[in-house]
Amino acid sequence: MQQDNAPSRGRNVVVVGTQWGDEGKGKVVDWLTEGAQGVARFQGGHNAGHTLVIKGVKTALQLIPSGIMREGVPCYIGNGVVVDPVHLLSEIARLEAIGLDVRSRLHISESCPMILPFHVALDRARETLREDSGAGKIGTTGKGIGPAYEDKVARRALRLQDLKHPERFAGKLRELLEMHNVALSGYLKAEPLAFEPIYEEAMRIAPQIIPMLADVGYLIHNACAAGSNILFEGAQGTLLDVDHGTYPYVTSSNCVAGNAAAGAGVGPELLHYILGITKAYTTRVGSGPFPTELPIDQPGTVGHHLSTVGLERGTVTGRARRCGWLDAAALKRSVIINGISGLCITKLDVLDGLPEIQVCVGYRLGNRLLDILPLDADDIVACEPVYETFPGWQEKTFGLTRWEQLPMQARAYLERVQALIGSPIDMVSTGPDREHTILLRHPYKN
Repeated sequence: MQQDNAPSRGRNVVVVGTQWGDEGKGKVVDWLTEGAQGVARFQGGHNAGHTLVIKGVKTALQLIPSGIMREGVPCYIGNGVVVDPVHLLSEIARLEAIGLDVRSRLHISESCPMILPFHVALDRARETLREDSGAGKIGTTGKGIGPAYEDKVARRALRLQDLKHPERFAGKLRELLEMHNVALSGYLKAEPLAFEPIYEEAMRIAPQIIPMLADVGYLIHNACAAGSNILFEGAQGTLLDVDHGTYPYVTSSNCVAGNAAAGAGVGPELLHYILGITKAYTTRVGSGPFPTELPIDQPGTVGHHLSTVGLERGTVTGRARRCGWLDAAALKRSVIINGISGLCITKLDVLDGLPEIQVCVGYRLGNRLLDILPLDADDIVACEPVYETFPGWQEKTFGLTRWEQLPMQARAYLERVQALIGSPIDMVSTGPDREHTILLRHPYKN
């Protein structure tokens, strides 16, 4: 029976990307952390990249939750994340160099699978083989993410908890390395790796990693029970989800909101509000279908405008992002898959100055009209986008903080997007800094 004097539980928000990643989640997570007492990352690895601009200073994060930029806020890396411990320590060192206290606030699940050098070698050798064979690259970051997840699913992964047991670690490493070296030197025609350097480096860094290991799911459970608000931070985007994205041109993990529970070790009843982050246009890095893509190389074109004004280069890889109009039909599928409570539209200011703006409202596929992104990648390639056209605006939206300040045409554009996807727009980001935000409904207060 519920007691009248029982403590109130915290309210939790899940932040997910609704496109192909790079939607600006890091800035939004950092902004929302003002109302949170903990930030948890629940999937992916250091193939993710979040760029934060705080008082004009730019900071790029890849593995550590964006909440680390808020003093005193605990951060959690859940069991659904694959961790390269060498990269983790280098990222910690960069943050400590700018004066942040990281190690006392960062709690890492003991169950996280490790990314080791042979995972990176496998990842890169496979991409080379695909390119040489004419199959075409998947477009991975070459960080070893996919092979690490493969070992996890095959129940042979080395996990961070194994660092506490050197003999156990050595035995599992020797067996795993032997198996992967067969693939590297045989099928992939790449150099095999030696046991000793990998083992010695792992044992060298283990004393730095072990103090940060924790039972993350239980910590989050207790924090919620004590009334703390937790922010669950996703990486990549819904259309890169291994199950629901444009397969096989996807990442190796589940990027959708439902995985926040499994990837952090808590029950789904703790996921109270799902915030979808959506660019005011669309971008994609790497290979795969992209119905609304525009050419970006020709100055004076819309694609070139989006690419240059939006500074569209990958945080992790530095690759130029492909750019195109907002795809409301793809966004509609993301809203359904994630159970979106509300959207945050980012980079609205990049559209400033365009004479007209288009939105994809559906597709022609043969003799059919579709109002939602198909599931089959070959179907997506064959889709012809159907557009609605809106008048642009010449006024600047950069840095605006109130809805009433937006040009009438910008408000009409956003209201039409809202109607097309059936989800409210609760926030609008008008620039990279924390303060460049229009708030219509606060995820933690409604």
